Amino acid sequence: MFNRIAPIHPEGVVFGAIFFIVSMVLWHIFVPLGWIGFILTLWCFYFFRNPTRVTPLREGLIISPADGVVQAITEVSPPAVLGLKGNRIRVSIFMNVFNVHINRIPLGGTIKKIHYHPGKFFNASLDKASEHNERQYMVVEAEDKTVIAFTQIAGLIARRIRVDVKEGDLVETGQRFGLIRFGSRVDVFLPLHINPLVIVGQTMVAGETVIADMFSKEDSRDGETR
Repeated sequence: MFNRIAPIHPEGVVFGAIFFIVSMVLWHIFVPLGWIGFILTLWCFYFFRNPTRVTPLREGLIISPADGVVQAITEVSPPAVLGLKGNRIRVSIFMNVFNVHINRIPLGGTIKKIHYHPGKFFNASLDKASEHNERQYMVVEAEDKTVIAFTQIAGLIARRIRVDVKEGDLVETGQRFGLIRFGSRVDVFLPLHINPLVIVGQTMVAGETVIADMFSKEDSRDGETR
């Protein structure tokens, strides 16, 4: 049984301790409030769970950086700060407060750029969140010079984005690189010649679900409006 319990991210230990202390105080003030606090404490530990994932390692695969549901697949002009030329296919993955919020590298390579942008806190499921919310941009260049970008976007409740890598780092596909607290979204920007293999509404598993295959000619958008 215990070997099925996912480890907790270090930030979860800190927040869980804070929730627990507050719950103890509430318990002495009004017992029902204490019970609510203890339930929220358990949820806090659950939120920061950090499960092991088995990442497909075949060359050319681009893997989901986040748990959640594919909210949109659209062709867009990427943010100028990324330094990318031409349009890209943006795959947006929405995470609710019950999803694992540990984010993972979608494609191994070198971190070429990291840029933090402070912002507002609209619901992350809204399209304007990509332009107005707090967000962290990241660009990775693979060994074959393929460049993809991805963005961590804070949500309505989230107030902090954490990144544990820096520019110049060599990273592996599926490697943990950060998290977003309490509900958020991750956008992945693919070159136009790389077709997405996921569809809107599909459930994603960070570090495991294949978003695209650089060597595949399949396109999940065939037959759909692009």
